[in-house]
Amino acid sequence: MPNVAVNPTRMELTRLKGKLRTAQRGHKLLKDKRDELMKQFLETVREVRSLRKEVEEDLMKVHNSFTVASALMSAQALEQALIYPKQSVELTMTFQNVMSVNVPIYDFQTKTKSESDIYPYGFAATSGELDAAVEALGHVFRKMLKLAQIEKSAQLMAEEIEKTRRRVNALEYVKIPEMQESIKYITMKLEENERANTIRLMKVKDMVLKDAVEERRRKNEEMLANSWENETF
Repeated sequence: MPNVAVNPTRMELTRLKGKLRTAQRGHKLLKDKRDELMKQFLETVREVRSLRKEVEEDLMKVHNSFTVASALMSAQALEQALIYPKQSVELTMTFQNVMSVNVPIYDFQTKTKSESDIYPYGFAATSGELDAAVEALGHVFRKMLKLAQIEKSAQLMAEEIEKTRRRVNALEYVKIPEMQESIKYITMKLEENERANTIRLMKVKDMVLKDAVEERRRKNEEMLANSWENETF
């Protein structure tokens, strides 16, 4: 017995069969989408892990260089050297569709034409370690931006995988079984109705045959009675 009330008619049966075929095709497409998303998600996670390791190593080098520079220079001189940054960037964000997921693409343009033009101070009053730290920080900035982009893509893909998984499970364990059960119920009802109609027709046929036999027997008896009367006279 289906969970929802259905009208056991042939039209409803045809409609449910069409919905079932559509649901099964959608279920297959969603499973394929989920599998492909999972494949790309795992590749993205591996890329995140590798790039994060590089960024952490580069940041550690930057930190070490700044530590050495702060040891060689006074805190006031270091602050004056870095208080007015020379280079600035303009960040732009676009989107790329990956399996119906709009993942962000980050890009930036530097204020000056040369990306190496990043030193906001003169070289006479600063140490070489500060130059190395600023240069390393400029390089690691690109990796950090790339890491943010990939991590956001992984997060969006994970959310889409979860939504797709719920839809696949809803179709596989709820919608499709309900439609199959309704189709089975309607089919059984129609077969039962057909059997009932067949039995009624057979009973009607038996009644008609019985009446015909009775009518024939009555006519034969009348004919015999008439023949006896004629022979008597």
